[in-house]
Amino acid sequence: MNSLQLLRYIHINRFDSQLKGGFTLIELLVGIFLAGLVITPLMNFMLNILTTQRQEEAKANTEQELQSTINYITQDLRQAIYIYDADGLNNISTQTQPGIKDQIPPLVPVTGCDASTNCTPVLVFWKREFKPEILSQCPNESINCLANTKLNDTYVYSLVAYYLIEDNTANSTKSNTARIARFQINDGVKNPSNNNYIEPPNDGFQFFNLRVPGLTIKDKMNRWQKANENYTNSVATLVNFIDSTASTKQQNCPANMQQIPAVASGFYACVDSVNTTAQVYLRGNAIARIRNEATCDRASVYCPSVSVQVQGSGLISRN
Repeated sequence: MNSLQLLRYIHINRFDSQLKGGFTLIELLVGIFLAGLVITPLMNFMLNILTTQRQEEAKANTEQELQSTINYITQDLRQAIYIYDADGLNNISTQTQPGIKDQIPPLVPVTGCDASTNCTPVLVFWKREFKPEILSQCPNESINCLANTKLNDTYVYSLVAYYLIEDNTANSTKSNTARIARFQINDGVKNPSNNNYIEPPNDGFQFFNLRVPGLTIKDKMNRWQKANENYTNSVATLVNFIDSTASTKQQNCPANMQQIPAVASGFYACVDSVNTTAQVYLRGNAIARIRNEATCDRASVYCPSVSVQVQGSGLISRN
């Protein structure tokens, strides 16, 4: 065998061994690199689709909850006979210009709204609440009469308060969101025939007195004080994931209205107590449903907002 044949034999054997042994390291690296070029964009595309879907679902849920909440508040406010403005909610009863700040939570503690919580009153008002079929027409309350006589409807007076509550604990998972909660105390229902209570008033309820000193209805209503009993009703949460990012604007209300609270965030109101009118603003934080401690850009579509202007009945009467 000459030298040329020997070289040809060695080359053929080396090529055969490469085929039998698989890919070389360089070939594997090149293959992985090319696969990465194809798979990585596809993975990013799928992740973007999933993220967008979650954000849109969170946005839709937030919008639905905000609309339900604003509808509920609107229905409540339409029954209002008096709405407290900032003067009434920022002052206490012992000041020269008194208010009711020390007569309601959180200064008067209740479950869910006390000194340990960042609980701010935003909307506080008196309303007449409808009570269907509760008054008997039977003078002697006989069983036969009660069984065959339809009960009458009536109204009771209630004090209602809406609060913005922020979770300010050290280990909070919602440090940039808040919730809206509602507190209510009712007067009792009396039997007109004997003036006894059919339903007693809630603990702490005291009817407002228009005979107290004061030149205006506002002066008189700002002198309201609760009864001696402690409140036993608690605040009830209406909606979560309310934005708590403070507004940079000093004043967000028309000149004839007072803003509550002084620094607007995801829930504030503009109140004209003289005309029993309130503008209510809500802004949610949908991103916080996905990522904890998410701040809210007011211009973002994922921080939806709703607003409404409502005028109450404004009828203050004992009857």
